[in-house]
Amino acid sequence: MTPLVKAFFDEATNTVSYVARDPQSSACAIIDPVLDFDHASGRTNTASADIIISWITGQALTLDWVLESHVHADHLSAAPYLQEKLGGKIGIGANITVVQDTFGKVFNEGTEFQRDGSQFDALLSHGDSFHIGQMQADVLHTPGHTPACMTYVIGDAAFVGDTLFMPDFGTARCDFPGGSSAQLYASIQKILALPDETRIFVCHDYKAPGRDEFAWETTVGEQKALNVHIGNGRSIEDFTKMRDSRDATLGMPKLILPSLQVNMRAGQMPEPDEQGDVFLKLPINKI
Repeated sequence: MTPLVKAFFDEATNTVSYVARDPQSSACAIIDPVLDFDHASGRTNTASADIIISWITGQALTLDWVLESHVHADHLSAAPYLQEKLGGKIGIGANITVVQDTFGKVFNEGTEFQRDGSQFDALLSHGDSFHIGQMQADVLHTPGHTPACMTYVIGDAAFVGDTLFMPDFGTARCDFPGGSSAQLYASIQKILALPDETRIFVCHDYKAPGRDEFAWETTVGEQKALNVHIGNGRSIEDFTKMRDSRDATLGMPKLILPSLQVNMRAGQMPEPDEQGDVFLKLPINKI
């Protein structure tokens, strides 16, 4: 089965969101949608999500799923807005509970914040499968960047989140709480064990040096041969040394603090106060 894949690139966050469509029906899934957020003003808007909605309705499609590859640290999720407008179920990896427990403490959320993943409609585990129309989607648990990272294999397409980038850019960072370069190496091997012709769709692109255009689609074969961090049979020892050294030089993503608070709630904002106002926290020296 070859899903029809439509990409939507958000240049403000360098995020690629996808619609994967069943070629034999009107069913589709959205992967990693973006809610626009202006950090300086604290204002949200739905322009990026509305573009996806307009495309789906224009194609007369039915939304079965909104899938999150992980709890993103660089953009807010538009999942609940899309669900409100189009229906479907919101799914994420079952280890979201680990992430919720970790960041529930970082943000001092208290006992009222549920850490059982109940904000999501489906918690998915390695080896699970589900359907988008007639298409079967298979779930790979691919931790390392975060404990809850998932790869969704839909026919000949694999949506890998932040685990891999384009071959000329490499692999995900592993220095967030719960991250592990050794785990990431093992996770990437799961992806590279797929057939060489499997299409890989990445969640972000930053234009590697020497490349002038954004790109987000590659293949397993290209990753195995050309990925600058993991390709050509690089050993786990070399990879973890490179990855850990590189991560030590990286700054935090600009939107990490608002993104984590919202995304661990399945894209919902924290509960409003008595006046109906919503606030995000800014923990000091915690990350």
